Amino acid sequence: MGLKEDFEIAVRSIEGIDFTTTEQNDINVFETTIRYMGGFLAAYDMSGAKYPVLLLKAVEVAELLMSCFDTPNRMPIPRWDWKKYLEGEDQLAPRRVLVSEPGSLSLEFTRLSQLTGNSKYYDAVQRISDEFEKSQNSTRYPGLWPVSIDLQKLRFDEDTMFTMGGMSDSTYEYLPKQYMVLGGVLDQPKKMYESFISVAQETMFFPILNEKNQKIRVSGDVRTKGIAESSTPELIPRGQHLTCFTGGMIGIASKIFDRPSDLALAEELTNGCIWAYDNSPNGIAPEIFSVVPCPKDHDCTYSKQKWYDALAAVYTHPITHTEEETEKKLKEIIEERRLSPGFTAVDDRRYILRPEAIESVWILWRITGDRKYMDAAWRMFQAIEKICRTEIASAAILDVTVKAVVGGEGKGKNGNRKQEDRFAHELDETNGEEGVEQADSMESFWLAETLKYFYLVFSEWDVVSLDEWVLNTEAHPLKRLKR
Repeated sequence: MGLKEDFEIAVRSIEGIDFTTTEQNDINVFETTIRYMGGFLAAYDMSGAKYPVLLLKAVEVAELLMSCFDTPNRMPIPRWDWKKYLEGEDQLAPRRVLVSEPGSLSLEFTRLSQLTGNSKYYDAVQRISDEFEKSQNSTRYPGLWPVSIDLQKLRFDEDTMFTMGGMSDSTYEYLPKQYMVLGGVLDQPKKMYESFISVAQETMFFPILNEKNQKIRVSGDVRTKGIAESSTPELIPRGQHLTCFTGGMIGIASKIFDRPSDLALAEELTNGCIWAYDNSPNGIAPEIFSVVPCPKDHDCTYSKQKWYDALAAVYTHPITHTEEETEKKLKEIIEERRLSPGFTAVDDRRYILRPEAIESVWILWRITGDRKYMDAAWRMFQAIEKICRTEIASAAILDVTVKAVVGGEGKGKNGNRKQEDRFAHELDETNGEEGVEQADSMESFWLAETLKYFYLVFSEWDVVSLDEWVLNTEAHPLKRLKR
Protein backbone atom coordinates (compact mmCIF):
# COMPACT_ATOMS: atom_id res chain seq x y z
CA MET A 1 0.00 0.00 0.00
CA GLY A 2 3.05 2.25 0.04
CA LEU A 3 2.71 3.14 3.73
CA LYS A 4 6.36 2.47 4.50
CA GLU A 5 6.83 5.37 6.92
CA ASP A 6 3.76 4.33 8.89
CA PHE A 7 5.02 0.76 8.93
CA GLU A 8 8.39 1.83 10.33
CA ILE A 9 6.68 3.85 13.05
CA ALA A 10 4.70 0.75 13.98
CA VAL A 11 7.85 -1.38 14.01
CA ARG A 12 9.57 1.04 16.37
CA SER A 13 6.56 1.07 18.66
CA ILE A 14 6.47 -2.70 19.15
CA GLU A 15 9.97 -2.73 20.61
CA GLY A 16 8.50 -1.51 23.88
CA ILE A 17 5.72 -4.09 24.13
CA ASP A 18 6.15 -6.30 27.19
CA PHE A 19 4.49 -9.67 26.65
CA THR A 20 5.71 -11.07 29.96
CA THR A 21 2.76 -9.71 31.90
CA THR A 22 -0.94 -9.04 31.43
CA GLU A 23 -3.92 -8.01 33.53
CA GLN A 24 -5.82 -11.03 32.19
CA ASN A 25 -6.05 -14.05 34.46
CA ASP A 26 -5.72 -16.42 31.53
CA ILE A 27 -4.43 -16.19 28.00
CA ASN A 28 -6.42 -17.22 24.95
CA VAL A 29 -3.71 -19.20 23.17
CA PHE A 30 -5.55 -19.40 19.85
CA GLU A 31 -6.25 -15.66 19.61
CA THR A 32 -2.75 -14.75 20.76
CA THR A 33 -1.23 -17.07 18.17
CA ILE A 34 -3.23 -15.97 15.14
CA ARG A 35 -3.17 -12.25 15.94
CA TYR A 36 0.14 -11.46 17.65
CA MET A 37 2.46 -14.21 16.49
CA GLY A 38 0.81 -14.37 13.08
CA GLY A 39 0.97 -10.60 12.72
CA PHE A 40 4.65 -10.38 13.62
CA LEU A 41 5.58 -13.26 11.31
CA ALA A 42 3.64 -11.79 8.40
CA ALA A 43 5.16 -8.35 8.89
CA TYR A 44 8.60 -9.95 8.98
CA ASP A 45 7.96 -11.98 5.83
CA MET A 46 6.35 -9.17 3.88
CA SER A 47 9.08 -6.68 4.75
CA GLY A 48 11.70 -9.05 3.41
CA ALA A 49 13.22 -9.84 6.83
CA LYS A 50 14.41 -6.24 7.05
CA TYR A 51 13.30 -5.73 10.65
CA PRO A 52 14.71 -8.42 13.01
CA VAL A 53 12.64 -7.10 15.92
CA LEU A 54 9.52 -8.51 14.28
CA LEU A 55 10.89 -12.04 14.42
CA LEU A 56 12.21 -11.47 17.93
CA LYS A 57 8.74 -10.46 19.10
CA ALA A 58 7.21 -13.53 17.43
CA VAL A 59 9.73 -15.68 19.31
CA GLU A 60 8.95 -13.84 22.55
CA VAL A 61 5.25 -14.61 22.19
CA ALA A 62 5.92 -18.22 21.20
CA GLU A 63 8.25 -18.84 24.15
CA LEU A 64 5.54 -17.70 26.54
CA LEU A 65 2.89 -19.81 24.83
CA MET A 66 5.07 -22.91 24.82
CA SER A 67 4.41 -23.25 28.55
CA CYS A 68 0.76 -24.06 27.80
CA PHE A 69 1.98 -27.33 26.25
CA ASP A 70 3.59 -28.36 29.54
CA THR A 71 1.01 -31.07 30.31
CA PRO A 72 1.36 -34.86 30.73
CA ASN A 73 0.17 -35.59 27.18
CA ARG A 74 1.74 -32.43 25.69
CA MET A 75 -1.64 -31.15 24.55
CA PRO A 76 -2.08 -27.38 25.02
CA ILE A 77 -4.29 -25.55 27.49
CA PRO A 78 -6.29 -23.22 25.21
CA ARG A 79 -7.23 -20.84 28.04
CA TRP A 80 -3.94 -20.84 29.90
CA ASP A 81 -3.79 -19.61 33.51
CA TRP A 82 -0.24 -18.28 33.50
CA LYS A 83 -0.31 -17.20 37.14
CA LYS A 84 -1.01 -20.73 38.36
CA TYR A 85 1.77 -21.99 36.12
CA LEU A 86 4.23 -19.52 37.64
CA GLU A 87 3.12 -20.64 41.10
CA GLY A 88 4.15 -24.18 40.18
CA GLU A 89 0.72 -25.78 39.97
CA ASP A 90 0.46 -28.95 37.89
CA GLN A 91 -1.21 -28.51 34.52
CA LEU A 92 -3.62 -30.80 32.72
CA ALA A 93 -5.08 -30.34 29.27
CA PRO A 94 -8.80 -29.57 29.73
CA ARG A 95 -11.56 -32.14 29.39
CA ARG A 96 -13.76 -30.03 27.14
CA VAL A 97 -12.41 -27.57 24.57
CA LEU A 98 -13.56 -26.10 21.29
CA VAL A 99 -11.93 -28.05 18.49
CA SER A 100 -10.68 -24.94 16.68
CA GLU A 101 -8.55 -23.85 19.64
CA PRO A 102 -5.98 -26.67 19.53
CA GLY A 103 -6.73 -27.33 15.85
CA SER A 104 -5.64 -23.92 14.56
CA LEU A 105 -2.10 -23.38 15.83
CA SER A 106 -0.11 -25.21 13.17
CA LEU A 107 0.51 -22.49 10.62
CA GLU A 108 2.14 -19.92 12.88
CA PHE A 109 4.27 -22.29 14.95
CA THR A 110 5.43 -24.05 11.78
CA ARG A 111 6.44 -20.82 10.09
CA LEU A 112 8.32 -19.77 13.22
CA SER A 113 10.34 -23.00 13.14
CA GLN A 114 11.18 -22.36 9.50
CA LEU A 115 12.40 -18.83 10.19
CA THR A 116 14.33 -19.61 13.38
CA GLY A 117 15.61 -23.08 12.53
CA ASN A 118 14.29 -24.29 15.89
CA SER A 119 12.09 -27.33 15.43
CA LYS A 120 10.53 -27.27 18.90
CA TYR A 121 7.70 -24.97 17.79
CA TYR A 122 6.77 -27.27 14.91
CA ASP A 123 7.08 -30.35 17.11
CA ALA A 124 4.59 -28.90 19.60
CA VAL A 125 1.85 -28.43 17.02
CA GLN A 126 2.64 -31.53 14.99
CA ARG A 127 1.72 -33.64 18.04
CA ILE A 128 -1.74 -32.08 17.84
CA SER A 129 -2.02 -32.86 14.13
CA ASP A 130 -1.05 -36.47 14.78
CA GLU A 131 -3.81 -36.86 17.38
CA PHE A 132 -6.36 -35.27 15.06
CA GLU A 133 -5.34 -37.65 12.30
CA LYS A 134 -5.70 -40.68 14.60
CA SER A 135 -9.19 -39.64 15.66
CA GLN A 136 -10.56 -38.46 12.32
CA ASN A 137 -12.42 -41.63 11.41
CA SER A 138 -13.59 -42.54 14.91
CA THR A 139 -15.85 -39.56 15.64
CA ARG A 140 -19.64 -39.74 15.53
CA TYR A 141 -19.43 -38.35 11.99
CA PRO A 142 -16.30 -40.07 10.65
CA GLY A 143 -14.14 -37.73 8.63
CA LEU A 144 -15.07 -34.64 10.61
CA TRP A 145 -14.29 -33.52 14.13
CA PRO A 146 -17.04 -32.36 16.50
CA VAL A 147 -17.36 -28.87 17.93
CA SER A 148 -15.94 -29.92 21.30
CA ILE A 149 -13.37 -32.55 22.24
CA ASP A 150 -11.76 -33.97 25.38
CA LEU A 151 -8.14 -32.87 25.11
CA GLN A 152 -7.10 -34.51 28.36
CA LYS A 153 -8.23 -38.03 27.50
CA LEU A 154 -8.00 -37.42 23.74
CA ARG A 155 -11.62 -38.38 23.18
CA PHE A 156 -13.15 -37.08 19.96
CA ASP A 157 -16.29 -39.22 19.95
CA GLU A 158 -18.53 -37.63 22.59
CA ASP A 159 -19.98 -34.46 21.02
CA THR A 160 -22.72 -34.81 18.39
CA MET A 161 -22.53 -31.36 16.75
CA PHE A 162 -20.48 -30.78 13.59
CA THR A 163 -20.03 -27.55 11.63
CA MET A 164 -17.68 -25.54 9.46
CA GLY A 165 -18.82 -22.49 11.40
CA GLY A 166 -17.89 -20.99 14.72
CA MET A 167 -15.79 -23.08 17.10
CA SER A 168 -14.61 -25.43 14.31
CA ASP A 169 -13.87 -23.42 11.18
CA SER A 170 -10.12 -22.81 11.17
CA THR A 171 -9.37 -26.43 12.08
CA TYR A 172 -10.41 -27.34 8.54
CA GLU A 173 -9.11 -24.14 6.96
CA TYR A 174 -5.59 -24.84 8.19
CA LEU A 175 -5.24 -28.25 6.52
CA PRO A 176 -4.57 -27.00 2.96
CA LYS A 177 -2.76 -23.97 4.36
CA GLN A 178 -0.41 -26.13 6.41
CA TYR A 179 0.34 -28.11 3.26
CA MET A 180 1.16 -24.82 1.52
CA VAL A 181 3.38 -23.38 4.23
CA LEU A 182 5.32 -26.68 4.31
CA GLY A 183 5.84 -26.55 0.57
CA GLY A 184 3.93 -29.78 0.02
CA VAL A 185 6.59 -31.96 1.65
CA LEU A 186 4.15 -33.54 4.14
CA ASP A 187 1.15 -35.51 2.86
CA GLN A 188 -0.66 -35.62 6.21
CA PRO A 189 -2.65 -32.37 5.83
CA LYS A 190 -3.65 -33.37 2.31
CA LYS A 191 -4.93 -36.76 3.45
CA MET A 192 -6.84 -35.20 6.34
CA TYR A 193 -8.40 -32.63 4.03
CA GLU A 194 -9.47 -35.23 1.50
CA SER A 195 -10.99 -37.36 4.26
CA PHE A 196 -13.22 -34.59 5.56
CA ILE A 197 -14.18 -32.91 2.29
CA SER A 198 -15.69 -36.06 0.82
CA VAL A 199 -17.90 -36.45 3.90
CA ALA A 200 -18.90 -32.78 4.09
CA GLN A 201 -20.09 -32.88 0.48
CA GLU A 202 -22.57 -35.64 1.30
CA THR A 203 -24.62 -33.79 3.91
CA MET A 204 -23.11 -30.55 5.15
CA PHE A 205 -22.83 -28.60 1.87
CA PHE A 206 -26.45 -28.45 0.74
CA PRO A 207 -28.13 -26.78 -2.29
CA ILE A 208 -30.78 -24.19 -1.48
CA LEU A 209 -34.08 -23.02 -2.94
CA ASN A 210 -33.73 -19.57 -4.49
CA GLU A 211 -35.79 -17.32 -6.76
CA LYS A 212 -33.30 -17.24 -9.64
CA ASN A 213 -32.74 -21.01 -9.53
CA GLN A 214 -29.01 -20.51 -9.14
CA LYS A 215 -26.86 -23.54 -8.50
CA ILE A 216 -25.71 -22.46 -5.06
CA ARG A 217 -24.96 -24.11 -1.74
CA VAL A 218 -24.68 -23.25 1.93
CA SER A 219 -22.49 -24.96 4.51
CA GLY A 220 -24.89 -26.10 7.22
CA ASP A 221 -24.61 -27.75 10.61
CA VAL A 222 -24.94 -31.47 11.24
CA ARG A 223 -26.09 -33.19 14.41
CA THR A 224 -25.69 -36.93 14.75
CA LYS A 225 -28.27 -39.20 16.33
CA GLY A 226 -27.99 -42.67 17.82
CA ILE A 227 -25.23 -44.48 19.64
CA ALA A 228 -21.65 -43.68 18.75
CA GLU A 229 -21.03 -46.81 16.67
CA SER A 230 -24.02 -46.22 14.40
CA SER A 231 -24.70 -42.49 14.51
CA THR A 232 -26.65 -41.01 11.62
CA PRO A 233 -26.11 -37.41 10.47
CA GLU A 234 -29.02 -34.99 10.34
CA LEU A 235 -28.68 -31.67 8.50
CA ILE A 236 -29.64 -28.43 10.20
CA PRO A 237 -30.22 -26.12 7.19
CA ARG A 238 -28.62 -23.13 8.81
CA GLY A 239 -25.91 -20.94 7.38
CA GLN A 240 -23.37 -18.86 9.27
CA HIS A 241 -21.37 -15.94 8.00
CA LEU A 242 -18.38 -17.75 9.47
CA THR A 243 -18.87 -20.70 7.09
CA CYS A 244 -18.45 -18.45 4.07
CA PHE A 245 -14.71 -19.17 4.17
CA THR A 246 -15.41 -22.67 2.81
CA GLY A 247 -15.65 -21.59 -0.82
CA GLY A 248 -12.20 -20.05 -0.73
CA MET A 249 -10.72 -22.98 1.16
CA ILE A 250 -12.06 -25.50 -1.35
CA GLY A 251 -10.99 -23.30 -4.26
CA ILE A 252 -7.41 -23.21 -3.03
CA ALA A 253 -7.43 -26.95 -2.28
CA SER A 254 -8.74 -27.69 -5.77
CA LYS A 255 -5.52 -26.18 -7.12
CA ILE A 256 -2.86 -27.34 -4.68
CA PHE A 257 -4.27 -30.89 -4.40
CA ASP A 258 -5.10 -31.20 -8.11
CA ARG A 259 -8.84 -31.66 -7.58
CA PRO A 260 -10.22 -29.60 -10.50
CA SER A 261 -13.77 -30.91 -10.13
CA ASP A 262 -13.96 -29.35 -6.64
CA LEU A 263 -13.74 -25.85 -8.10
CA ALA A 264 -17.43 -26.03 -9.02
CA LEU A 265 -18.26 -26.78 -5.38
CA ALA A 266 -16.10 -23.84 -4.28
CA GLU A 267 -18.03 -21.55 -6.61
CA GLU A 268 -21.42 -22.85 -5.48
CA LEU A 269 -20.56 -22.20 -1.83
CA THR A 270 -19.12 -18.77 -2.55
CA ASN A 271 -22.12 -17.84 -4.67
CA GLY A 272 -24.38 -19.03 -1.86
CA CYS A 273 -22.83 -16.42 0.42
CA ILE A 274 -23.10 -13.76 -2.28
CA TRP A 275 -26.78 -14.71 -2.57
CA ALA A 276 -27.22 -14.22 1.19
CA TYR A 277 -25.83 -10.70 0.80
CA ASP A 278 -27.80 -9.80 -2.31
CA ASN A 279 -31.08 -11.08 -0.86
CA SER A 280 -30.87 -9.28 2.48
CA PRO A 281 -32.67 -5.91 2.80
CA ASN A 282 -29.47 -3.86 3.08
CA GLY A 283 -27.29 -6.08 0.90
CA ILE A 284 -25.43 -7.53 3.91
CA ALA A 285 -25.79 -11.13 5.08
CA PRO A 286 -26.72 -11.70 8.73
CA GLU A 287 -24.56 -13.57 11.21
CA ILE A 288 -26.74 -16.73 11.17
CA PHE A 289 -29.69 -17.58 8.93
CA SER A 290 -31.88 -20.56 8.05
CA VAL A 291 -32.84 -21.42 4.47
CA VAL A 292 -34.82 -23.95 2.46
CA PRO A 293 -32.70 -26.96 1.44
CA CYS A 294 -33.34 -28.57 -1.91
CA PRO A 295 -34.76 -32.08 -1.50
CA LYS A 296 -32.35 -34.79 -2.56
CA ASP A 297 -33.07 -36.18 -6.03
CA HIS A 298 -36.06 -33.85 -6.42
CA ASP A 299 -36.77 -30.78 -8.50
CA CYS A 300 -35.55 -27.60 -6.79
CA THR A 301 -37.11 -25.11 -9.19
CA TYR A 302 -38.29 -22.15 -7.14
CA SER A 303 -41.92 -21.44 -6.45
CA LYS A 304 -43.51 -19.34 -3.75
CA GLN A 305 -45.49 -22.39 -2.68
CA LYS A 306 -42.31 -24.36 -1.95
CA TRP A 307 -41.06 -21.49 0.17
CA TYR A 308 -44.40 -21.23 1.96
CA ASP A 309 -44.45 -24.98 2.57
CA ALA A 310 -41.02 -24.77 4.18
CA LEU A 311 -42.13 -21.84 6.33
CA ALA A 312 -45.29 -23.69 7.35
CA ALA A 313 -43.20 -26.63 8.55
CA VAL A 314 -41.24 -24.27 10.78
CA TYR A 315 -43.94 -21.96 12.09
CA THR A 316 -47.37 -23.64 11.86
CA HIS A 317 -46.64 -27.30 12.55
CA PRO A 318 -48.83 -29.11 13.27
CA ILE A 319 -51.09 -27.18 10.89
CA THR A 320 -54.52 -26.65 12.38
CA HIS A 321 -55.62 -23.83 10.08
CA THR A 322 -57.32 -23.66 6.74
CA GLU A 323 -55.09 -23.00 3.76
CA GLU A 324 -56.24 -19.39 3.72
CA GLU A 325 -55.46 -18.91 7.42
CA THR A 326 -52.09 -20.57 7.01
CA GLU A 327 -51.15 -18.34 4.08
CA LYS A 328 -52.28 -15.25 6.00
CA LYS A 329 -50.20 -16.26 9.00
CA LEU A 330 -47.15 -16.94 6.85
CA LYS A 331 -47.41 -13.54 5.20
CA GLU A 332 -47.53 -11.96 8.64
CA ILE A 333 -44.48 -13.94 9.71
CA ILE A 334 -42.58 -12.92 6.56
CA GLU A 335 -43.38 -9.27 7.20
CA GLU A 336 -42.73 -9.33 10.94
CA ARG A 337 -39.48 -11.23 10.65
CA ARG A 338 -38.44 -9.43 7.46
CA LEU A 339 -37.71 -12.66 5.58
CA SER A 340 -36.56 -12.59 1.98
CA PRO A 341 -37.61 -15.41 -0.39
CA GLY A 342 -35.70 -18.59 0.44
CA PHE A 343 -35.05 -17.66 4.07
CA THR A 344 -37.00 -19.39 6.83
CA ALA A 345 -35.41 -17.52 9.73
CA VAL A 346 -32.75 -15.00 10.61
CA ASP A 347 -31.33 -16.61 13.72
CA ASP A 348 -28.79 -13.88 14.47
CA ARG A 349 -29.50 -10.55 12.79
CA ARG A 350 -26.16 -8.88 13.44
CA TYR A 351 -23.35 -8.03 11.06
CA ILE A 352 -20.16 -7.60 13.04
CA LEU A 353 -17.93 -6.60 10.11
CA ARG A 354 -16.93 -10.18 9.36
CA PRO A 355 -14.53 -11.04 6.51
CA GLU A 356 -15.38 -14.61 5.47
CA ALA A 357 -17.61 -13.83 2.50
CA ILE A 358 -15.27 -11.32 0.88
CA GLU A 359 -12.36 -13.67 1.65
CA SER A 360 -13.86 -16.36 -0.58
CA VAL A 361 -14.91 -13.82 -3.19
CA TRP A 362 -11.31 -12.60 -3.42
CA ILE A 363 -9.91 -16.12 -3.68
CA LEU A 364 -12.40 -17.15 -6.38
CA TRP A 365 -11.68 -13.94 -8.28
CA ARG A 366 -7.95 -14.73 -8.21
CA ILE A 367 -8.50 -18.37 -9.20
CA THR A 368 -11.11 -17.95 -11.94
CA GLY A 369 -10.66 -14.40 -13.20
CA ASP A 370 -14.45 -14.22 -13.52
CA ARG A 371 -15.40 -10.57 -13.23
CA LYS A 372 -18.68 -11.44 -11.49
CA TYR A 373 -16.68 -11.86 -8.29
CA MET A 374 -15.22 -8.38 -8.57
CA ASP A 375 -18.72 -7.02 -9.21
CA ALA A 376 -20.05 -8.90 -6.18
CA ALA A 377 -17.23 -7.50 -4.04
CA TRP A 378 -18.12 -3.96 -5.09
CA ARG A 379 -21.79 -4.48 -4.22
CA MET A 380 -20.80 -5.86 -0.84
CA PHE A 381 -18.42 -3.00 -0.15
CA GLN A 382 -20.96 -0.35 -1.07
CA ALA A 383 -23.61 -1.98 1.11
CA ILE A 384 -21.29 -2.20 4.12
CA GLU A 385 -19.99 1.32 3.65
CA LYS A 386 -23.50 2.76 3.56
CA ILE A 387 -24.70 1.52 6.91
CA CYS A 388 -21.56 0.67 8.87
CA ARG A 389 -19.59 3.86 8.32
CA THR A 390 -19.41 6.32 11.20
CA GLU A 391 -17.74 9.71 11.50
CA ILE A 392 -14.57 8.15 12.89
CA ALA A 393 -14.55 4.49 11.86
CA SER A 394 -17.00 1.66 11.14
CA ALA A 395 -19.52 -0.04 13.40
CA ALA A 396 -21.20 -3.42 13.67
CA ILE A 397 -24.92 -3.56 12.86
CA LEU A 398 -27.41 -4.98 15.34
CA ASP A 399 -30.05 -5.97 12.77
CA VAL A 400 -29.29 -6.07 9.06
CA THR A 401 -32.92 -6.83 8.21
CA VAL A 402 -34.07 -3.34 9.22
CA LYS A 403 -34.09 -1.37 6.01
CA ALA A 404 -32.00 1.79 6.05
CA VAL A 405 -33.78 5.09 5.39
CA VAL A 406 -32.77 8.40 3.87
CA GLY A 407 -31.03 10.41 6.56
CA GLY A 408 -31.42 7.49 8.98
CA GLU A 409 -29.38 7.34 12.11
CA GLY A 410 -27.34 4.46 13.41
CA LYS A 411 -28.01 4.35 17.12
CA GLY A 412 -25.23 2.74 19.08
CA LYS A 413 -24.90 2.18 22.79
CA ASN A 414 -23.42 5.62 23.28
CA GLY A 415 -26.17 7.51 21.50
CA ASN A 416 -27.10 8.38 17.95
CA ARG A 417 -24.62 8.54 15.14
CA LYS A 418 -25.74 10.13 11.92
CA GLN A 419 -24.67 8.53 8.70
CA GLU A 420 -22.31 10.76 6.79
CA ASP A 421 -24.20 12.83 4.26
CA ARG A 422 -22.33 11.38 1.29
CA PHE A 423 -23.62 7.93 2.20
CA ALA A 424 -27.01 8.82 3.66
CA HIS A 425 -28.34 10.30 0.44
CA GLU A 426 -27.76 6.99 -1.33
CA LEU A 427 -29.88 4.93 1.05
CA ASP A 428 -33.20 3.58 -0.12
CA GLU A 429 -36.30 5.19 1.34
CA THR A 430 -38.85 3.12 3.25
CA ASN A 431 -42.04 4.07 5.05
CA GLY A 432 -42.29 4.23 8.80
CA GLU A 433 -39.08 2.37 9.72
CA GLU A 434 -36.13 3.63 11.69
CA GLY A 435 -32.63 3.55 10.32
CA VAL A 436 -30.37 0.64 11.04
CA GLU A 437 -28.96 0.48 14.55
CA GLN A 438 -25.21 0.50 14.93
CA ALA A 439 -23.45 -1.22 17.80
CA ASP A 440 -20.70 0.66 19.59
CA SER A 441 -18.08 -1.85 18.52
CA MET A 442 -15.57 -2.53 15.75
CA GLU A 443 -13.76 -5.86 15.85
CA SER A 444 -10.06 -5.85 15.03
CA PHE A 445 -10.65 -8.26 12.15
CA TRP A 446 -12.41 -5.43 10.29
CA LEU A 447 -8.98 -3.89 9.67
CA ALA A 448 -6.87 -7.04 9.70
CA GLU A 449 -9.12 -9.05 7.38
CA THR A 450 -12.26 -7.53 5.91
CA LEU A 451 -10.80 -4.31 4.54
CA LYS A 452 -7.64 -6.15 3.49
CA TYR A 453 -9.63 -8.59 1.36
CA PHE A 454 -11.61 -5.76 -0.23
CA TYR A 455 -8.33 -3.99 -0.99
CA LEU A 456 -6.86 -7.14 -2.52
CA VAL A 457 -9.87 -7.70 -4.79
CA PHE A 458 -9.14 -4.41 -6.51
CA SER A 459 -5.34 -4.70 -6.44
CA GLU A 460 -3.05 -6.13 -9.08
CA TRP A 461 -2.81 -9.90 -8.96
CA ASP A 462 0.84 -9.88 -7.91
CA VAL A 463 -0.11 -8.17 -4.63
CA VAL A 464 -0.16 -11.06 -2.14
CA SER A 465 -0.15 -13.66 -4.90
CA LEU A 466 -1.63 -16.97 -3.81
CA ASP A 467 1.29 -18.64 -5.58
CA GLU A 468 3.68 -17.06 -3.09
CA TRP A 469 1.72 -16.44 0.09
CA VAL A 470 -0.63 -18.26 2.43
CA LEU A 471 -2.85 -16.20 4.70
CA ASN A 472 -3.52 -17.33 8.24
CA THR A 473 -7.03 -17.20 9.67
CA GLU A 474 -6.50 -13.55 10.65
CA ALA A 475 -5.45 -12.75 7.04
CA HIS A 476 -1.76 -12.31 7.90
CA PRO A 477 0.29 -13.40 4.83
CA LEU A 478 3.05 -15.93 5.44
CA LYS A 479 5.64 -16.88 2.84
CA ARG A 480 5.09 -20.23 1.12
CA LEU A 481 7.96 -22.64 0.80
CA LYS A 482 8.60 -23.88 -2.71
CA ARG A 483 9.50 -27.49 -3.43
